Amino acid sequence: MGRRRKKRSAEQLDGLLVLNKPSGPTSADCLNDIKHQLKQFKIGHAGTLDPMASGVLLVMLGNATKLAPYLSGATKTYAGTLKLGMTTDTLDIQGEVVSEAEVTATAEDVEREILFWKELTEQEVPAYSAAKHEGKPLYALARAGEEVPVKIKPIVISHVEVLDVNMPEASFRVSCSAGTYIRSLVHSLGIRMGCGAVLTSLNREQSEPFGLDGAHDLADVLEHPATLPDKVIPIRDTLPHWPRFQLTEPLSGLVKNGAWLPVNDEPGEPLAGRLGDQAMLLDQDGEPMALVEAKLQDGKPKWAILRGLWGQG
Repeated sequence: MGRRRKKRSAEQLDGLLVLNKPSGPTSADCLNDIKHQLKQFKIGHAGTLDPMASGVLLVMLGNATKLAPYLSGATKTYAGTLKLGMTTDTLDIQGEVVSEAEVTATAEDVEREILFWKELTEQEVPAYSAAKHEGKPLYALARAGEEVPVKIKPIVISHVEVLDVNMPEASFRVSCSAGTYIRSLVHSLGIRMGCGAVLTSLNREQSEPFGLDGAHDLADVLEHPATLPDKVIPIRDTLPHWPRFQLTEPLSGLVKNGAWLPVNDEPGEPLAGRLGDQAMLLDQDGEPMALVEAKLQDGKPKWAILRGLWGQG
C-alpha cells in the first residue's frame, strides 16, 4: 500500500513569508513555532541561518515548498562584525575558545584583508555546520568527538565593503553565492593575519530578490495570526525576476499532461525566450501552473517543465 497523504489543515496557506529571524533560535525553531502555533504544517525554508545570525529567512508555505531549489540558490547579502585575536571551534563568538593571540595588525591591514575576500573562489566548510557527510550533519560528528572530514566548496563573492574598523573589531558587508559561510571568511582572514578572528554578529539583509524592508518579525507573525494571510506573498509573485506567461485553457491542459510548449523567438510576445531562460507559466485564471526552462527538444527550443505547481500542496 502507498503512504497515506496527510490531510491539509484548513489554515494552511500557499506562498512565501519573508521572515526577519531574530538572533538566538535556530531556523528550524522559527519554523516549528509557525508550524504548530499557526497550523502551517507544510512548511520549509530557503537558506539556513545560524542561531546567532538574524535577518531574512525565506519561509515557504504549502505548495510554495516546491520552489525551494529556485529560492535557495539566490545571492545573499550580509552585514557582520568580527573580532581579531582569537579562534573558536565554531568560528564564531559563541564557540569554545581554541586559541588567543596578540593583535599587531593595523586598521589598514584589516581593511585590505576584508576586501581580499572578493578574490576567494573556495572555502572550507566549518566543522560545526549542517553540511552532511555520509548522511550525518558535520556538527553531529563534531559534538560526538568524531573526526570531521574537511570539505571544500566553491564560492562567489560579488561585493565586499568595509563599514568600520575599530581595532580589534571591524564591521563589513558582503554579497555572496548561496551556501557561503561568513564564519569561514572571517576565520580565513584571521589565519592570513596570524592572530585568529571570529564572527561576532551577522545579519542577512537580503536573499535576492527579497530584503529586510519586506520582512516580518517572528514575534509579530506569531502574536497576530489573523494577519498571516496578508503577510504571505502569493506563489505567482515569489520569483519576480522570472518572466510570467499566462496560458489559454487548451495550452494549460497540455502542460498538465507534461507537454513542452514551443519557445517564441519574438521578444515581447507570449512564450518568448532564448535557450536557458526560465519562466513561470500561469493558467487561464492567472494561477501558477509550472516553472519551465527553455531547452532543446528534437533540435527545437521548447519550454521544458522544471516543476509543476498546480494542485494543493
